[in-house]
Formats: sequence, C-alpha cells, structure tokens
Amino acid sequence: MISTRAKLVRAATGKYFSSRDPHGTDVIKLRCQLDSWARILRTPRGIQVSREEFQGIHVEWLTPRQAAEGKLLLYLHGGGYVFGSCATHRQMVSHIAKASGVRALLPEYRLAPEHPFPAAIEDIVRLYRALLETRYSPRDIVIAGDSAGGGLTLATLLALRDAGDPLPAGACLLSPWLDLTGSGESMRTNAQRDPWFKPEYMPALARHYCTDDERVHPLVSPVFADLGGLPPLFIQVCDDEILFSDSTRIVDKVRATGGEAELETYNGLWHVFQAFARQVPESRAAVARIGSYIEQAFRSL
Repeated sequence: MISTRAKLVRAATGKYFSSRDPHGTDVIKLRCQLDSWARILRTPRGIQVSREEFQGIHVEWLTPRQAAEGKLLLYLHGGGYVFGSCATHRQMVSHIAKASGVRALLPEYRLAPEHPFPAAIEDIVRLYRALLETRYSPRDIVIAGDSAGGGLTLATLLALRDAGDPLPAGACLLSPWLDLTGSGESMRTNAQRDPWFKPEYMPALARHYCTDDERVHPLVSPVFADLGGLPPLFIQVCDDEILFSDSTRIVDKVRATGGEAELETYNGLWHVFQAFARQVPESRAAVARIGSYIEQAFRSL
C-alpha cells in the first residue's frame, strides 16, 4: 500500500500531465509553464547553488554543506528532450546531492525541436570530456538522469564507450525513456494504468527529437544497442508506467553481456516520483537509495 500523501500527489499530477497532448502543444509555452510551476519547489536546506556558462552550456552547481571532496554527480534532466531546465530539476537533484553527499552538476543541454538528435548527446559528451580535462577523473563521476535524461545518460555512456573515452564510475536512471519506437510490452499492458502518459502521445513527442527512421538508432533508443562494456547501472522505475519495459529490457540485455545492472521496481506510484521527495515519503526513501548507490559506486573502485 502507498501512503495517503502519495495517492493525493499521484491524482493531482496525473490530471495535469495526462492532459498534455504533444500534438497540439506549443512547446515554448509549455516550457514557460513548467518553469513557472517549478518555482514553488523549494531547494532543501544546506545546498549552495552557483551558476555559470561551462563549455557554452548554462549549468548549475548544487553543493551540499558536507560534500565529498573531488566527487561529482552529473545529472541530466528529463523532459522528453523538449522540456526541462535547471528550474524544473533543481529541487530533485538537490535532494539527491544531499542524500549522496556529492556535489551535482545540472546542465541545460540543447533541446528539440530547435536542436534535434544528436545535439543533446554532443553537448553532454563535450561537457564530460571538459570535466575530465579540468577537474575530475572518470572514477570520480557518476552520471544520472530521469526520463529522457535517463535515455540521454545511457546514450552518453554508449557514445563515450564507442569513442574510446574512459567511462564514469556508474550511472543511475530514473524511469528512463529508452525506446522511442514504443515497442515495449508495457506500452500496451500499462496503457490504462499509467497516471501520466498515454501511448498514443509518445510518437509525436519523439518526432520533436528525431526522424521516424532515427528512432531505432542505438543512441536514440538504447534498447537496440550493444550494451557490453558499460559501468554499473542502477535503475528505479514504477510498474504502472508505460515505460516500464524499457527498464526491464535494458537490465536483461546488460546482464546478458556480463554487465552489472540493478533494478528497483516501485508499486502504485508514477513517472519520476522521486521529484516529490519533499512531499511524499516513498519519494524520500527512493532518493535515499539513490544516494546510497552513488556512495557505493565511488567506494567500489
């Protein structure tokens, strides 16, 4: 059973997000609405926020009061590759940074449809390489992301691996969008259960980011990629999501290569429920688990 607070938040957020039809949505208007809505989300105490332009990308550094020296969480926000910003994700990433005791870097990578695939991947690969050149070693970085940011996290790992770059200590994916073709079984089985998304809306969202032919590209839909040689993955997902089988298939494929992938499944919640760590006890518990994973990823090397 989920908490009463979780039931209330699920109902309220589901009513809002399930009504967002990408066929008829003005992208710029919705970005502004989401940024405005996010202003009510308070950053937890003990987090220092600083801003700069790094590699031509606007970023925020979110630093807990007692941050581990020389460690970094590189966090890639979600939003369907079309929405999302530091404003929408500052609160959640701050909670994760505080739980892990690690400084977080939150970049605003280029968004579609103005900058379609592979612009976002190019931005994060360039940013990661600059971090290695100037400030960090690969074993001192964990990359994480939610939804499309989870897909971007895995695509970044694949791009770095294929280019011969050193890989980070680990990666954490929250409700990741890993199959833009929508071929997963949960697109059908969870069509009436997902409180946020409708399967028929997903192709329109994907077309903002890539062409129909590109949807099977392994850097667009990592479920079709060779997943060998990746660092350990930690995935959290809810079993009611239409994206649920994106996560289960990735875990199966990684394990089939001999790689390490841990899957945590939550019942009765919603897409990226971790964003409500301030309001919902289940979200706080999940964020604490993410913090523990990040700490363990650094200790394991």
